[in-house]
Order: sequence, then structure tokens, then C-alpha cells
Amino acid sequence: MATRDAWFDNAKMALVTLVVIGHAWTLLPDEPVVNHLYDFVYLWHIPAFVFVTGYLSRSFAWTRTRLWQLVRTVAVPYVIFECAIALFRHYVGGEEMEDLFLDPHWPLWYLSALFFWRLVTPVFRPLPGGVLVAVAISLGAGLWAGDMLDIARICGLLPFFVLGLKATPQRLAALRRTPVQVAAVAVFAGVLALTWVTDSVVSTEWLFYRARYDTLGESDLDSVLIRGGLLMVGTLATLAFLALLPRTPGWFARMGAASLVVYLFHGFFVKGTLYAGFPEWAEDRLVPALLVVTLGSVALAMLLAWPPVATRLTVLVDPFGYAERHARHAVDLGVTVVAQEDHDAPVLDRLVEQLAEERPEGGPLPTQTPRT
Repeated sequence: MATRDAWFDNAKMALVTLVVIGHAWTLLPDEPVVNHLYDFVYLWHIPAFVFVTGYLSRSFAWTRTRLWQLVRTVAVPYVIFECAIALFRHYVGGEEMEDLFLDPHWPLWYLSALFFWRLVTPVFRPLPGGVLVAVAISLGAGLWAGDMLDIARICGLLPFFVLGLKATPQRLAALRRTPVQVAAVAVFAGVLALTWVTDSVVSTEWLFYRARYDTLGESDLDSVLIRGGLLMVGTLATLAFLALLPRTPGWFARMGAASLVVYLFHGFFVKGTLYAGFPEWAEDRLVPALLVVTLGSVALAMLLAWPPVATRLTVLVDPFGYAERHARHAVDLGVTVVAQEDHDAPVLDRLVEQLAEERPEGGPLPTQTPRT
């Protein structure tokens, strides 16, 4: 079994927590301080999430095992949660839902994107100049890409995914140098200053990579330049984030293994808070509302990623994987029982050896000992 990388587990947990915070901030009043904070996070946290996803997808190949894993861990949760959140929004919030499955609802766009990004991984990873090709696709997508399966965001954010594919531990090791970390602080200061531009010159909608250029009020040339600038800012801030991120294992890194659970379940809580009337309460209470929403989002992310909770919720996120693990456990238990039996049946001995060789985990079986 591959050893988990604590650096990227820390990244996954930090970034999914920012996803929860960003979605929860939409419940706050439309005030300048909220807009600046929101734009600051959205200038880089989704690009960073996509980069990390690309890095962790480098081993994907068009094999039967990998394709089944893609269907099981991405397509199946997409169908389940697309239905679940649509039902929740309709029957609890009274919202009208359209284009189920074809136009991913709210956070489900990421699963749609991940499915297609992983499919093109074997093409882009060995492709010379793959990053430049991805940038060209991103810049051109704003001219034609639409909402179906969120193809606009799939193409728009593709450069960050390909950058992750092209990254290696050796290349990323340079981010650990002290001068790079000092520069990373300056990068984030610059990104924060840039939020004044996004507030007055470039609208927040640009940060979602989902709209066609002709809907954003800019000429095609200006739009391409704006998107190109955002790609550069997102790349620099992503590298700055990784440079400043702790690399040590611990409880926070262990929670990173449950980032998909946090991502898929947090929307029910955010929408539930909306339906409960929180925005009306927050209208005249900006500071306490900002504190409540931010701290509550962090607490929610921690709760959903807490192993006793995440383990139970994983049944809904990956039902086929849950069934496979229990079936494997049952087979292992049966093989162990047979292996411990005192018998003179060569057929059973051969069966034990065959099952031991075919075990998915490749783990050893207990040695055969006589009963006492």
C-alpha cells in the first residue's frame, strides 16, 4: 500500500475547509470587507485544489481497475449526491431544480470535472508542452464553452490540473527553501491587494471560470488577457500556498483523507442555514455573523472529517467500495479459518494458496497451525 503524503493531506484538508468557508460566506451581507475576503480566497483556493488533484492523479491509466475506480469513486457519488442535494433544495428550500445531471448543481461540478480530467490524464501527462496546450484550451473555452456538465470550468481550470500532473516531488522540493517561503508571503500580500481590482475592474464572476466571455461585458481580446492574468495569479498563489503549508503528519493531515466527505456533505448544512433565515439575522450584525460563519465552517469541516464521522459517511460517498471492503474481509476471514484448520485435504491447501495469491491487498495469511 502506498504511503500517504502528509504534505498533500494537509493541503487537501486546508483547501476543503476553505471551500466550506467560501460557500458559507455567501450567507453574509454584501459588504466590502466580505467581498474582499471572498475574492482573496477565490483567486487561488480552487486553482490550488485543482493542482493538488492533478498531482494526486498522476498514476491514473486506462486500465480496467483504474476505470472502475473512477466510476466507483467519482461517477457514482456524482449521481447519488446530485439527486440528494437536488431533493434537499427542492423539498426543504422550495427551489426549482432543472437539468438534473446535465448541469451539475452547486459543488457537484467538481466531480464532473474530476471525471473528465482523470480521463485525459494519460494524454496530458506525457505530452510535451501539455501545459501550453491546456492554457490554450482554457483561453479559448471562454469563447464557446457552456453549462452542460460544466464544460466551461472543466476547460477553464484545466491548466492547473495539468500543472499538477507535470509536478514531481523533486520539482516541488524547491518550495521548501526559505527564500521561496519569504516570497510566498509577498505573493499572498499581492493577491490580497488585487482584490481591490477584482472589486472595481474585474467582477467576481471571472474567478469561477464558468461564464462565456460575451456575458462578462469585455471584448474577446480583453477577456483572454484577463483570463491569462488570472491563470498566472492562481499558479503563483498555489505555489505560495504549498510553500507555506506544513509538511508534518498529524491529526490534521489524517483528516485530509476525508476531504471528499467534507466536500459532498457540507452543502446540506450551508443550504440548511440559508433556509433557516441566517442571512436576515446577519444583515445588521456583520462582525458577529462573519465570526460565526467562519468559525462554524471550520468546525463543520473538522466534524465531517473526524474519523468516527467520516467513516460512517463514507458508506454513502463510496457504497461500492464499502461493499467490496466487507466482501474482502469476509473472504479473508474464511481463508484464515481454513488456514487454521488441521486437515489432510490437499484441495483445501491449494485453495488457501490460490486465495492468498489473489488477495487485493497482497497481505500475508496466518500460518497453518494444528488445532489444540
